[in-house]
Amino acid sequence: MTAEDLQPYQRIVQDVKDQVRLGRLKGNDKLPSTRELADHYGVAPGTVQRALTELRAESVVYSHQGRGSFIRESAIDAVADPTSQAIKRLEEQVAELAERLDRLEAGGGKSS
Repeated sequence: MTAEDLQPYQRIVQDVKDQVRLGRLKGNDKLPSTRELADHYGVAPGTVQRALTELRAESVVYSHQGRGSFIRESAIDAVADPTSQAIKRLEEQVAELAERLDRLEAGGGKSS
């Protein structure tokens, strides 16, 4: 699916996630106002609101009434590539198995 296949609000969601992934937006960074985002993306403010609702649901942003929307500290985890998340879990499992093997060899190797 290309960017042209996405709805306007989905393009905003994807762009914000990409900016987090690339490190251009970090935890607690304040997003521009709804009006500024609408102008930037050439969409109606309601479209920006829909994108922000989606980003909140995905734990990428949080909002404070009257103060604006901010990037969550944990946003990088929310936008991480599923493949890299799976690789990270596998690396953790391999490390755990290696530790268990080391313990078994250290304790069980004496009986041979």
